[in-house]
Amino acid sequence: MRNIMGNFKVKFRPSTVAGKAGTVYYQVYHARQVKTIRTDYKLYAEEWSKADARIVIEPGSERCAYLLSVRHRLEADIRRLASLIRLYRERAKDSYTAADLAKAFRTMTVEGSFASYGRGAVERLRGQGRERTSEAYVAALQSFLRFSNGRDFSLEEIDWDLMKNYEYYLKQNHLTMNTVSFYMRVLRAIYNSAVERKLTEQRFPFRYVYTGIDKTVKRAVSLQVIRRIKEMDFSGEPHMAFARDMFLFSFYTRGMSFVDMAFLRKEDLSGGILSYRRRKTGQQLLIKWEPCMQYIVGRYRCDGTPYLLPIVGGNDRSERRQYLNTLFMVNRRLKEISRRLRLPVPLTMYVARHSWASIARSRHIPLSVISEGMGHGSEHTTQIYLASLDTAEVDKANGQILSLL
Repeated sequence: MRNIMGNFKVKFRPSTVAGKAGTVYYQVYHARQVKTIRTDYKLYAEEWSKADARIVIEPGSERCAYLLSVRHRLEADIRRLASLIRLYRERAKDSYTAADLAKAFRTMTVEGSFASYGRGAVERLRGQGRERTSEAYVAALQSFLRFSNGRDFSLEEIDWDLMKNYEYYLKQNHLTMNTVSFYMRVLRAIYNSAVERKLTEQRFPFRYVYTGIDKTVKRAVSLQVIRRIKEMDFSGEPHMAFARDMFLFSFYTRGMSFVDMAFLRKEDLSGGILSYRRRKTGQQLLIKWEPCMQYIVGRYRCDGTPYLLPIVGGNDRSERRQYLNTLFMVNRRLKEISRRLRLPVPLTMYVARHSWASIARSRHIPLSVISEGMGHGSEHTTQIYLASLDTAEVDKANGQILSLL
């Protein structure tokens, strides 16, 4: 342990004050330069073996648990240092100094655990205004920590065996393969980022887990079900009525996503045309304003906010958080509507989008008009189809569907 790969040593410095604990430290050296890296590992002289540079633990002693913890952290540090040296030898050859190694190790100590590094990545994404991506990172990290019972693995411990166990855990919890893939791809992005920043070496831990995309099970309801939802009486249940109306508004507007609905502005509606830009892709869409859309907007007052619908605005919380909270509540109430109607498909806001596309297809409306990408293919396909469409054709198709109600 004392001298690994000829580039560092683990040492112990006893305290000069009698009865006080000393400190473990590392000496990193290269090209005749030596740098010291201090640690916060406090030991008494009798707890350190100078001969083989290891911690001596007396079973059952009062400090046993603490010393075991220090030993574990010390072993993790040694793995990081060894990994770091290999990395510098492979990439930098001899064009590095002991100071470079010491500085890189200090960075690894701060960001050297997987979840800690991931949290740092979340903060960087938020600083770049990439809220949606940061939320994906948070969800994946929370899932991984549930699997590990809160344990934060070092970057060196992230290997294919660990990730296979995590994949098995996700499957045992009955997650779909697309959800499994989603978590794996996010965690892989975090890991690869750490590799690029030279915090660990590439060990390809995601090589044997699923990171593809399964064909999504179609979730759509029929026109008859849409009518039943529209005709439900929610007298005395304003929250249920609101969820129903948001679902219908999405359907009326060709399956508009909830995030786009949340941030529609009053100024987006002009001259009988609703114009908005999709937050996911940046693509601009134009929709002919229909009476059924106006009926829903007219039911809800949005005084004091610039928005068309009462989803965000009106208090001091962040708009993004308001949107997420409202989406959660709406989806929960839509599932209650599913239960009351005894539907085989649990309703969500996404079901409105997919239902519009499915009903349009059943009415023999051309694929180029409804866009295969509306829940059936990739976002890239959606952009290709919708970018080339005559807006009048889409409005005509929407009018045909709405007239059936």
